[in-house]
Amino acid sequence: MLYAIISEDKPDSLQRRLAARPAHVARLQELQNEGRLVLAGPHPVIDSEDPGEAGFSGSLVVAEFDDLRSAQIWAGADPYVEADVYSKVTV
Repeated sequence: MLYAIISEDKPDSLQRRLAARPAHVARLQELQNEGRLVLAGPHPVIDSEDPGEAGFSGSLVVAEFDDLRSAQIWAGADPYVEADVYSKVTV
């Protein structure tokens, strides 16, 4: 089943986001390699592919998981969660 993971960034979290990005992208690549990733991307604060210091307000991941609990566990292990980037994650 497909699940949407909608995350909201904490204020002033851009540097933590940038530092954790390689690990975050690697997990998304794993989902893609398994054929489970539908789409993923950040929400820029301004209308730009590279918002620079304006940063991001959050992220969206849509992927296939066996059930809601599996999606929640996957979302909770995101490197951005560990890096204290997100203020809220909704599955």
